[in-house]
Amino acid sequence: MKTNLVKFITFIIFTLFALNSCGIYKRSDVKDNPVNVEERVKKNIQEGRGIRFGKGATRGGDFDFASSNPLWRGAIDVMDFVPLTNASYSGGIIITEWFSSENTNRELKITIRFMTNEIRADAIKVLVFEKVCNENNKCKTNKVKSKLEGELKIAILKKAALFEKGDFKKYRETEGKNKAKRLIKKN
Repeated sequence: MKTNLVKFITFIIFTLFALNSCGIYKRSDVKDNPVNVEERVKKNIQEGRGIRFGKGATRGGDFDFASSNPLWRGAIDVMDFVPLTNASYSGGIIITEWFSSENTNRELKITIRFMTNEIRADAIKVLVFEKVCNENNKCKTNKVKSKLEGELKIAILKKAALFEKGDFKKYRETEGKNKAKRLIKKN
């Protein structure tokens, strides 16, 4: 009986030591973790951590909608003149199909990369690629520097600023009305 107890205690100590040394248990400070459960879940999802059991495990997939991001909305609105191959909000990229304004052997493809969600000059990177094909259907693709990059970037930033201004105006109007209603209900 005594040897079983010694073995059990040794096993527990060894297990705790092994778990602590391999990094499964990490000490954290209260200021680094939100106290509210919903905020903690949101933070874990943003960081890609967590395990879901039950209903969450049977879900079909997650979908991101960028309706609240004015920079994304501005880019989609400006790029409506050409079909898109890839528009991934979570990936932070928009890629157009190859297109040409005339019946020529020259086509363009535009890629927009989102570096941040803030509306500022370095928030997006616009890349233009050119594909030139000869009579033998041999094509050559190159990244080109053109005024189109700068023009698209400015147009997207302007449109995003207008969207943000409109959203702020709506927020201010509705929030102001809600505050007035709350004050009236209090009195």
